[in-house]
This record gives sequence, structure tokens and C-alpha cells, in this order.
Amino acid sequence: MTTSVRERVPAPAVFVVGGLSMYVGAALAVGLFDVLTPSTVAVLRLLGAAAVLLAWRRPARGAWRGGRLVRASAFGLATALMNLAFYEAIARLPLGTAVAVEFCGPVAVAAVASRRPRDVAAVGLAALGVLLIADVRWSGSPSGVLWALAAALLWAAYILLGKRMASAGNGLDDMAVGFTVAAVVLSPLLLLGGPGALGALGDPVVLVLAGGVGVLSSVVPYVLDQLVLRRVGQARFAVLLALLPATATVVGLVALGQVPGMLETVGIGAVIAAVALRSRDGDEAGSWSAR
Repeated sequence: MTTSVRERVPAPAVFVVGGLSMYVGAALAVGLFDVLTPSTVAVLRLLGAAAVLLAWRRPARGAWRGGRLVRASAFGLATALMNLAFYEAIARLPLGTAVAVEFCGPVAVAAVASRRPRDVAAVGLAALGVLLIADVRWSGSPSGVLWALAAALLWAAYILLGKRMASAGNGLDDMAVGFTVAAVVLSPLLLLGGPGALGALGDPVVLVLAGGVGVLSSVVPYVLDQLVLRRVGQARFAVLLALLPATATVVGLVALGQVPGMLETVGIGAVIAAVALRSRDGDEAGSWSAR
């Protein structure tokens, strides 16, 4: 995709493509939960993403040194732990509840970064839309809520660290480095899945599915995130994240025949209104850069 084409494609459209890829990957992950623990699936997703990015980008030596290595490692670990925490949360809580709790992270980033009444209104609409779509039910185990809150905190860190990395101009190479470091650090978790999990890892079908989860849920959406983060500020990006529940609803309708109810439909409308309200100014990425 050339620079001119990238600039002509609206940021929300790029983001929706990433969301669609993420939720197709999530559908593959659900199938893996039958034979592997959530943490094992999360690590396999990370390994698959790291392998693809390393083969594609082949980062130069400078990417493995000094401040770039520290920045990339922090981003990679935050991203990997965010995914692990979310998988653990949805293993204990209804998906809607986990998603709603997790969205506390990006909504908080948008609220802190906002500087004008329009920003506050957009964040409020996004938060309302997310809650309606998720159909929050405060049920499930306390540990599930704690995992979801951990995912929310790590999602906020992902936005802030991702913005720093994107602004440095080497986002994709640094992402490859960060995912590799995170894969090395977290790979011992594969040993905690038990004998059954280790046996499943020898199944070529499981490995192919895990690789597909890594590409669809990590490589594609996070590469597109970097493209979006270079064009918009972190406050607007956090509001764009609210498109993800709406995208998931559309995927559920098309792929699974899940017809949204009235509250979900209103929620989608609120999210779209929030994105439209926040997008009217088209602020530059630099004015919202992380500090």
C-alpha cells in the first residue's frame, strides 16, 4: 500500500479491517480452548506473531540495542500480557462483561488526553455504546474480574507505548523485536499447560490454528494499529478502539447468525456517533503524542 493510498483511506476504515481480522482470529482461538489452556493459546499466538514479523521485517542490529530495545520490549510485554489476561478473563466471565471491563483502559486514556468539551462528549458516547453492546452483567468469579481489570490496565499501556513506538518511525521493526522478547520471556508458560497441552502441541492442526490466531489476531491488527497511530493522536485512537465491539457484533451477525438486540443496536449507533464527533477535527498525531 503506497503512502498516498494509505493517506486517502480513512483511519476508521483501516481500523475496522484490523478489527475484523482480530475477531476472525478470536473465532479460531475459541476452538483451541477445547484442548489448550487460555495462557497456552495466548503464548502460541505470540510465538506465531513473532515468527511472522521476524521473517517479514528482519530488524537491523540497531533495533536490538539501547533505548529502542527497551521501548520495544516494554511494548511487546504489555501487548502479550494484555492478550493473556483477556483470554484468562473470558475463561471465567461472560464475554460481554470481560469486554466492558477491559474497555475501562482505552476510555481512561481518552478521558485523560482530552482537552475540549467535544472530546469529553465523544468519550462519553463511546463508553455508553460499549456498555450497551457488551450488555454488562456483573457476574462470574472475582478472579475473572481481576483478570479483566488487568487487561484494561495493559490495554492503556498498549496505547501509550504503541504511540511512542509509532512516533519513533520504526514501529514495525520494533514490534518484531518486542514480540520476540516477549515470546522468550513468556514461553515457559507453555510448560504450565499440563501433559495434555504438551501433547496437543504436537498436533499439526493445533499448530496451524495457533499460527493463524497469531497472524489474524496480532500481526494484521497491530500492523494496522501502527499505521493508524502514525496518523491520529492517542485520544482519537482510544475512541476508535470502541469500534471493536461494534465490529464484533457485525461478525457475530454475519458469521454466527447472532442478531443484535435493541440495546446493542443503540450501542452501535452511540459508538458511530462518538467516532464521527471525535473525527471532525482531524487533529495531527503530534499534538496528542505520549509524554
